[in-house]
Amino acid sequence: MEESQSAWAKSFTLSEQNTIIKRLLLFAKPFRKKFILALTCSLLLAVINILLPKILQLYMDDYLTTDSATTRIILYFAALYAAGIIIKALVWFCQWYLYSSASLQTYQSIRVALFEKLQTLGMRYFDQTPAGSIVSRVTNDTETLFDFWQVFLMVLTAIFGVLSSFTAMSFIDPKLTLICLLFLPVLLLIIWYYQKFSSRIYRGMREKLSTLNTKLNESISGMSIIQYFRQEKRLEKDFDDTNSDYLDSRFAMIRTNALLLAPVINLLFALGTAVVLSYFGILSLSSPVEVGLIYAFISYLQQFFNPMTNMMDFLSIFQDGLVAGSRILTILDHEELAPQQDEDADATVTEGKIEFRDVSFSYDGKQKVLKNISFTANPGETVALIGHTGSGKSSIINVLMRFYEFYEGDILIDGRSIREYPIDELRRKMGLVLQDAFMFYGDISRNIRLLNKDISDSEIEAASRFVQADTFINTLPKKYHAKVLEGGTSFSSGQRQLVSFARTIVTDPKILVLDEATANIDTETEGLIQEGLARMRRGRTTIAIAHRLSTIKDADLILVLEKGRIVERGTHDELIARAGLYYDMYRLQNAQV
Repeated sequence: MEESQSAWAKSFTLSEQNTIIKRLLLFAKPFRKKFILALTCSLLLAVINILLPKILQLYMDDYLTTDSATTRIILYFAALYAAGIIIKALVWFCQWYLYSSASLQTYQSIRVALFEKLQTLGMRYFDQTPAGSIVSRVTNDTETLFDFWQVFLMVLTAIFGVLSSFTAMSFIDPKLTLICLLFLPVLLLIIWYYQKFSSRIYRGMREKLSTLNTKLNESISGMSIIQYFRQEKRLEKDFDDTNSDYLDSRFAMIRTNALLLAPVINLLFALGTAVVLSYFGILSLSSPVEVGLIYAFISYLQQFFNPMTNMMDFLSIFQDGLVAGSRILTILDHEELAPQQDEDADATVTEGKIEFRDVSFSYDGKQKVLKNISFTANPGETVALIGHTGSGKSSIINVLMRFYEFYEGDILIDGRSIREYPIDELRRKMGLVLQDAFMFYGDISRNIRLLNKDISDSEIEAASRFVQADTFINTLPKKYHAKVLEGGTSFSSGQRQLVSFARTIVTDPKILVLDEATANIDTETEGLIQEGLARMRRGRTTIAIAHRLSTIKDADLILVLEKGRIVERGTHDELIARAGLYYDMYRLQNAQV
């Protein structure tokens, strides 16, 4: 983790910053009309800010100092100035409304694009990336981009403000304007230094926040284990250390902002004001200086520095946004994609015949976990996979389900390569039941339907009856609309598995894949589980990883795996007669019973 943090803590180069901004701006393109209108309002605001001091200057110099102000003139200038303020407020509202709504739509589109990208990534990415880190990027990092877009408004507003105030000051006194302009290089130097220095702080801070989210996610997910093994104190200290690291990075950010942002700008403005007053004071020694002119010049000087103050305040957000954008683009650029089908894939699963031909597979590209796997499962047959932990059973399921790409050999369905089938076709015709049946927050009906609008309520009920899940569902107060907590914690493992069976069978798959579906069932529903499985397997090609050998005695073919190879194959009776590895495993299980 330390290496990761040090890598993230490096400063962005100017080229990297430009690349990040250009790529993020592509997401703003669909909303460019709103952005353009908002920037037009910003330009109009700059013009109004020039005119308002001019109105007061004319009023003070032409009427107040000459004692020629009448009630009519006073009301006229008051109305004129009030109208200007009202117009300014309306334009300001339009600017912020248009720009903020466009910014919101932009960062929401980035969040959607990021989530869609995650759906295309292969399982290896999720194996190697902590869930908390992914959540942090989809939520915190994208949320940061909303404020990030405000930086561009501040920058353009600052440019309009500086140019307009500089022009106005030039009309009043060109020489003094050039003197005040000497503060600009100092200001730009401060901005450059802040941007270079703060980027390291923000990158480190973002990485520490991601680590914090990861720790939090792990603690919540594993709360039962933490409490069972009485690890609360240790985890509290671990979390406190991580939180303290994040807090230290936040303090570093606060110190930097407190030193280099608004205080520096206010100091420069105060120095500029002192220069202006001294300059006009010296001029007044030889000839009178109009009060309104001094007021107007200082107002324009304030407008010269104020946008800079706002821009400097937003520089911290700019750095935060660059880091967040970089982390988001890292995911969008990730090439660990889910296995890809052929471009012209158009095959349809009809019979459900499965054939593995010399398939070899490796998770890391170095050490093979499957070595020349070959077998055939004819339509309607059941092929059982057994073996010790790490023998390659789950890896066969992973490549068959296209969770991982295999690079040697081929897998055929109905005589055609599995890559020739659209992934949607495979997902419709292949049903998967995992060892741990996960249930989503909502109700039972939603967990069976899984947002598939093509599945009717009657089909859900029929599938539940078929696997006998209705036996317990109909005893619930709200039946199919009974509330399901996250993970289905309010139901037993057997009940969750029955719902998983119904979820699989409701689509009527041709191929059934069972990944130790009977490993964690409770005795209360064991009979229902076994009968449900028997019903599901009828007429379907089934690939089953078996935990209990007694459950696959009737399999048409049993494959015994060891260290990624098939070391024995045959029916139950044939393997028992051979008295090999299968015989030893079967005898050991029966002895334990």
